[in-house]
Amino acid sequence: MNVIYAYPWDLIGDDAAAGRLKALGADAVALAASYHTTRAATPLHPAHRLVDAPHSACYVPVREEAWKNSRLVPGTPSWMASGDPFGEARDSLRAEGLAVHAWTVLTHNSLLGAANPDLVVRNAFGESYRYALCPASGDVREYCRTLVHEVVELGEPDALILEACGALGFRHGGHHEKTDGTDWSPAQLTLLSLCFCAACVSRYESAGLDVTVLRSRVRAAVDRDPRSVSSVEEALGDLAEAVRDLRTGLAGELRDLLLAEARSVRPGMPVALHASADPWATGPFATVPAGVDADVLVGNCWNALEVDEAGLRALARLGPRVGAYLLALPPRPADPAALSWLADAYTAAGAEEIHWYHGGLASAARLEAISATIAR
Repeated sequence: MNVIYAYPWDLIGDDAAAGRLKALGADAVALAASYHTTRAATPLHPAHRLVDAPHSACYVPVREEAWKNSRLVPGTPSWMASGDPFGEARDSLRAEGLAVHAWTVLTHNSLLGAANPDLVVRNAFGESYRYALCPASGDVREYCRTLVHEVVELGEPDALILEACGALGFRHGGHHEKTDGTDWSPAQLTLLSLCFCAACVSRYESAGLDVTVLRSRVRAAVDRDPRSVSSVEEALGDLAEAVRDLRTGLAGELRDLLLAEARSVRPGMPVALHASADPWATGPFATVPAGVDADVLVGNCWNALEVDEAGLRALARLGPRVGAYLLALPPRPADPAALSWLADAYTAAGAEEIHWYHGGLASAARLEAISATIAR
């Protein structure tokens, strides 16, 4: 299966957009139903070349009755004239015979995080990540549950794709990011992704962990020479296993809640997770365990080929069908031979689906390369 990703604004106001995506040869379109802040190019749209979405928003209607008892209520896209952008775009895609998967971003939300600083991820130094709602909070889990319910009920998609189904971490955060010069190791970045918000601290304490010692070990490891910090386990010592189990358990709690909610609204509807088999993974591709009750696990394939292949093989060992989230934008070339080579490698590593990023952001040359690869 080939799935092409798109935003509602790629289709609304462009009568040719749905047909253009259909012509790529894709089987389905992953259409954003809830998405974070972005500034997106629209190179082929007849009316605009850029969409500036200044805050996170829900692209199905935000019904007052559904959210009246919720502390967290999603923003609406004031930059779009449609009262139901997802529904309008969905209908244009279905008119071309394309299935529509509701691409739903969960805990990545700077609008709600900035307004509710007690509900975001907070690192061991006490610094908050305002883009990262922490699912240790009941308010955050309830927000995600209601969001999934509304997307499935009002959006009426053919399938659901959940992104950021767990805690976000240090990466994937702010505009004009200025953090690469630190040369922090992957283990240090993972340590900076461990949360010490009030809800997480309570969980640590309930599990018998000494939070003062844990915080001290994280801070000490982050401040060491990056070359000397080889793993999270080495940095945390005898606390590592318990912390790992708490973090994976938290992601699992949110995931199980949302899968149950989606299936209660639409029994039998396929659900895909943007996922990683790494037990320390945070961000858009949150950690999942063996035997996870999802239909598809989609792995991030925006990295070096060997890293992507290893990630897909690890997901394939967990049980469900595997998809590869293939970047068709820079720095990848607009070259069908290069994209075909990647698609072949990912298929050999276990991917049964290719998820193409991105049908609206890509130039005509890049769409041609995607089309040629799918045809091959």
